[in-house]
Amino acid sequence: MVREGWNLLVQHGFLKDIGVTIWRVLGGFVIAAAVGMPLGMAMGAYKPVEAFFEPFISFSRYLPASAFIPLLILWAGTGEAQKLLVIFIGSFFQIVLMVAITVGATRRDLVEAAYTLGANASGVVRRVLLPSSAPAIAESLRLVLGWAWTYVIVAELIGASSGIGHMITDSQALLNTGQIIFGIIVIGVIGLVSDFVFKWGNHRLFFWSLA
Repeated sequence: MVREGWNLLVQHGFLKDIGVTIWRVLGGFVIAAAVGMPLGMAMGAYKPVEAFFEPFISFSRYLPASAFIPLLILWAGTGEAQKLLVIFIGSFFQIVLMVAITVGATRRDLVEAAYTLGANASGVVRRVLLPSSAPAIAESLRLVLGWAWTYVIVAELIGASSGIGHMITDSQALLNTGQIIFGIIVIGVIGLVSDFVFKWGNHRLFFWSLA
């Protein structure tokens, strides 16, 4: 496995495949977070918004992202858009629901105290709900980022010409188990590093959660 991994890195440009996969994960995840977080916050802060979106979000989060791959290939082709959409679909609904639950679980005494002191609805969201739930939202995003790594490999197994998943598929055709195992280990190492970086960033940004 070590020998095959070294050959991948030195002779077959595997570092480029690793970079492509990382870019796809971060791209799809960032888009899903940018769209899903505001919607989740609105659902957690305002009951009418939650009542309108929650049934659809709860239904959609059970749909496997891999089931959309044939449709996405038909609609978006086999390029980068299809890979990003798979990660987006797999991450978006999870982010929305987890953020909504986190915001909705804010302590009621803090909200009532803000209203008593004269805050309006937008002020409560900005000064109470968001600071209180931000650390938990960040932890939710860290978990979803881990799931995004499973989605990108599934997306790269079909119709891809680069990436770690593409390398694994080619290695399967050649019956090269050493390369397959090396690819799996690389995914685990990168995921572990990203998890530690995310956790470190959360502690630095939301230091009040440690008090």
